[in-house]
Amino acid sequence: MKFSVLSLLGHAPHPLTGGLPSAAERFHEVIETGAAAERLGFDAYAVGERHAGPFLSSSPGVVLGALAARTSTIRLLTGVTVVAILDPVRVAEEFATLDQISRGRLELVVGKGAEAGHFSLFGLDEERQWDLQREKYELLRRLWSEEGVDWEGEFRPPLKGVTTVPRPYAGPPRVWHGSATSLNSPELAAKHGDPLFTANAIQPREAYAGLIAHYRERFEEYGHDPAGARVAAGSGGLLIADTTEKAVERYKELYEAGVARSFKPHLEGRAGYNTPFRTIEDAIANGPQLIGSPQQIIDKILGYHAVYGHDLQSITVDGFGLSHGEQLETLQRFAEEIAPVVRREAPSTLWE
Repeated sequence: MKFSVLSLLGHAPHPLTGGLPSAAERFHEVIETGAAAERLGFDAYAVGERHAGPFLSSSPGVVLGALAARTSTIRLLTGVTVVAILDPVRVAEEFATLDQISRGRLELVVGKGAEAGHFSLFGLDEERQWDLQREKYELLRRLWSEEGVDWEGEFRPPLKGVTTVPRPYAGPPRVWHGSATSLNSPELAAKHGDPLFTANAIQPREAYAGLIAHYRERFEEYGHDPAGARVAAGSGGLLIADTTEKAVERYKELYEAGVARSFKPHLEGRAGYNTPFRTIEDAIANGPQLIGSPQQIIDKILGYHAVYGHDLQSITVDGFGLSHGEQLETLQRFAEEIAPVVRREAPSTLWE
């Protein structure tokens, strides 16, 4: 198993105290956390993209560029790049630049995004989101793999003899497809022989397992070697304590206040927007959240691995209102007490 750390650069008041750091402080924390993740031996660091709600992650490439200058080995991922609302030419240019600066450490995770408001913000029809995603992603593939591209589609002006610059560092970077609720992303990933990144953040395990099973089936049907069907999985956040009882005692109020704050009543009933695991006890027992003792978390990751067969596990430490010091302590405990066991029990050849 490989491990990645994800930040969506949330910028909401603390769920218990109401405290709110400045935007500059949050950017500083995220970059410092990425540098710490490299020192602790994590394989990748990811920054999400959001254009609505209490987030600062509208320009993940800029944040990852700053992190590229602070690090030398850790892979730099997005989580996700919202290709459906962006110009593929600009995406190709911006992230090839980051790929050059980082000397080939970039990998994209693309998706249509988890916020309902960004399509209208960019003047796009949300009803066409999957058509936008497919067309724009397939153009991005060509821009990175070909020169002198001639292209014509529905959602942007035609291209004639276009070669985007800079070119990627050492060929097109790997692109994962973020998958949360729809078969469209697994289908697109399977069609092109790309890896799948399941959100594994809010819904019960069975929902994500169905999407992964569809991906693996279609991957082979499209003629790709099934051994190449790589899968990554997210998580609903990480909170470590010495025992289950201590986890509940320490984090119950914080976790449940955070869940209540993030609840979106206007999206109630739409899969992937509101967690059904609203108490910490339910999250520990049944949710994708990694909460509890190190052994509990090891068992949960390996339980997901038994179902998903995933190569990469993503964790998040800045989503529940922990102080920056607590976030770094949590990462260190994960790196020292959890990661070595999971690496041994579920080895992966990803990035080797």
